Amino acid sequence: MNRFVAAERALRTAAPHELLDAVRRVLAERYAAKSVELFMADYGLTVLQPVSVLPHTMEPVSAHSSPAGRAFGAQEPFVETAPGDLARVHLPVTVRGDRLGVLSVTLPGREHVEDTLAELTDIAQVLAHEVVVAERDTDLYMQARRKDRLTLAAEMQWQLLPGRSCARPEYELGAQLEPAYAIFGDNFDWSATADHLMLYVSNGMGEGIEASLLTNLAINALRNARRAGIPLADQAALGDQAVYAHYRGERYLSVLMLEFELATGRVSVVDAGSPQMLRLRGGTVERVLLDAQLPLGMFEETDYVIQESHVEPGDRLIFVSDGVYSVASPRGEAYGDAALAGAIQATRLLPAAEVPRAILRELTGHRGQSVPEDDALVVCLDWLGR
Repeated sequence: MNRFVAAERALRTAAPHELLDAVRRVLAERYAAKSVELFMADYGLTVLQPVSVLPHTMEPVSAHSSPAGRAFGAQEPFVETAPGDLARVHLPVTVRGDRLGVLSVTLPGREHVEDTLAELTDIAQVLAHEVVVAERDTDLYMQARRKDRLTLAAEMQWQLLPGRSCARPEYELGAQLEPAYAIFGDNFDWSATADHLMLYVSNGMGEGIEASLLTNLAINALRNARRAGIPLADQAALGDQAVYAHYRGERYLSVLMLEFELATGRVSVVDAGSPQMLRLRGGTVERVLLDAQLPLGMFEETDYVIQESHVEPGDRLIFVSDGVYSVASPRGEAYGDAALAGAIQATRLLPAAEVPRAILRELTGHRGQSVPEDDALVVCLDWLGR
């Protein structure tokens, strides 16, 4: 049997909690691997956490400055020399652009690495697919992602998300929430078909569990309408009705809803609240001004109107919640357009998946304290076009 086929079969037939054991066995038998470790990116995208039986038996490594972190950030295999004529290969564990972590494999001799690097890269991709499927049946990989305990509100919010990054020939997406382990109201959601990309960026009202419950209700109402094939404006109306029926106007959710036509770059937009959209085009950052409509659930039976826009190949769109746009410095200065435009310019060479975390680091410096008073959301969309 071809050794790659053997590795793929071993992963597909392994029990959900035994994927690492399965890949260790097949890489030792077929590729002479001396050691194999799987690291998962933590919720804050600061470290790569080892997957092992709790409590962890290995220390986490940096998601930015370690050899494994270099493979994670660049999304390319990284090879380092190890003592005893060994080579350690760090392979991105990524599925459809969603960066899950890194598979680190120690092999005998650098020449051996060159012969097997392409196959090992493919095996890491197969592992990524199997981890996503396995998470329906085991908590092992989700436990490995957390370096701290999540609040209950944060647990609910992370379970609601589609992923943190996504890539297709027409676009690349990246998103991040802060504080990662105590988020409560902000949210993002996306879904793609052969012809369209749907993107929601929402800013929930309130704090803690109440904010998370509101966001869960609103996002699931929007998904329910979307999956029924209902147009964008009607999705907003049905989401509005669901939130109003439960809260009677006492709580509401701000959301920016966009539908991109992949073939043409035409964009349909419903702006129902506070999330802001900025565009980097031709080296210039500008805020995209939209006609603001009422948040979901503020009043009964609100009608929503679609606005039309257009994106061009090479455009970068940045979406932020008010926890980014309105956050104040110790001197009371709002982050606002100028600082945000500077952060967007400073991160223009980074891939979309890296941009949200980089902007949030800039925001921490502006805020002057590590723990924010409000949750913050950044979503980055790079439009490549067809």
